[in-house]
Amino acid sequence: MEYKENVLCFEDYCWLRESVDWLLFSKEHTQEALHNSLYTVTAVDGNQTVGMGRLIGDGMYYMIVDIVVHPAYQKKGIGMNITNMLVEYVKNRTPIDGRSSIQLIAEKGKENFYEKIGFKRIPHDYCGSGMRKVIHK
Repeated sequence: MEYKENVLCFEDYCWLRESVDWLLFSKEHTQEALHNSLYTVTAVDGNQTVGMGRLIGDGMYYMIVDIVVHPAYQKKGIGMNITNMLVEYVKNRTPIDGRSSIQLIAEKGKENFYEKIGFKRIPHDYCGSGMRKVIHK
């Protein structure tokens, strides 16, 4: 398995989302989002992209999005490797005496996966519930 940085393309993005029955966005919207990603990681087996993850943010606050591993490749540590690479990107850019915050919204039932690498469920002692609003047009 090879992991590549910042090469996630529209076709692989859509193919992976479809492989796990996630909805697609319009082509224009997707291409803009991919272009605006801070950092992407893809897992490649031979010539086939089998996993992906994206990081978006502003340098203090980050969000991990689109962690997807094709079902035929799940349970092999690929998602963990991708997520760890995204976290490492943030660690490397957090200044000494600085602080960065990484958030994500886990798919229902996947919370334990993220807890294994240090993410905490919200709410907890310092944070209230995570919130989300989706806009359809």
